[in-house]
Amino acid sequence: METKKQQKGYNFNSVDLLIYIWKKRTILVGVGLIAGIASIVISLLITPMFQSTVIMFPASSASVSKDLLSQNYSGRQNVHGFGEEEQAEQLMQILNSEPIRGRIIQKYKLMEHYEIEPDGKYPLTELYDQYRSNINFRLTEFMSVEIAVMDQDPEYAANIANDISDLVDTVFNSMKKERAKEAFRLVEREYKEAAANLVALRDSMNLLSNQVSENLNTSGDPTNNLIKAFSENGALYLSMMSLMRSETQLVSELSLRYKEARLEAEQNLSHKFVVEKAYPSEKKAYPKKSLIVIVSTFASLLFALIVLIIIDNIRARVAIQEEND
Repeated sequence: METKKQQKGYNFNSVDLLIYIWKKRTILVGVGLIAGIASIVISLLITPMFQSTVIMFPASSASVSKDLLSQNYSGRQNVHGFGEEEQAEQLMQILNSEPIRGRIIQKYKLMEHYEIEPDGKYPLTELYDQYRSNINFRLTEFMSVEIAVMDQDPEYAANIANDISDLVDTVFNSMKKERAKEAFRLVEREYKEAAANLVALRDSMNLLSNQVSENLNTSGDPTNNLIKAFSENGALYLSMMSLMRSETQLVSELSLRYKEARLEAEQNLSHKFVVEKAYPSEKKAYPKKSLIVIVSTFASLLFALIVLIIIDNIRARVAIQEEND
């Protein structure tokens, strides 16, 4: 007898569940309608957002000066080629850097645009959170970098995305030029010093040559004059000739380094290849009304079904308990 009473509890299998849903169809349909209408109203109240994207590939990090000037440069990349994974990761770091973020926030007055109170408790934290929420950078499976900007104004979204893309070269070149200019100053100093030493050495050689010529042209036996001139100045002349060859080679090497350093300090080559620029989107990216309605309605139905099952199980257990008493 007690076993039969306990069987009045709800132990669902798939068929029982379908039968139970059919019995509760009126309640579930009502819940579904209410949830559907409510989700439609909510989706209409959400501010629509538009998305604009820029797609770009990193440029090669090959040295411009060595690729264009050096005859013995054997790098596997050249300045006209696409970068690899390492360059793509560097590009991502630049995009996430403070110089780009600060300039975009300042230019577009994002604190005001996002309606953040400057006198609030954590205005900068809120601003940066909003920035990261609306502006995203992604490394694609093709080793390209995607800049995606969401905003309620499609023109705003497109302009911000394109400006971020343009700022990549500004920040990259600013970082590299600071180092390149210092290197150029060092090489320039060494080159000018070596060139001045070579000029002084040539002047000394000319002076020595003139002295030898004067000694040869003095009165007396020409052979004796020649022997005397070379005995007095020959060793010095040969030493200066050797020194001059070494200084000439040094100046030649420093001249090439000087040109390379000057090219590195002055170059403004782009560090990315833009495949697709951003344009104002005609269709909103968020919210997706159909998705909101479907997900909200399904979640409400599932919740309602669970609540009904729990209520009926409680009622069944209470009824069994009362019968036992």
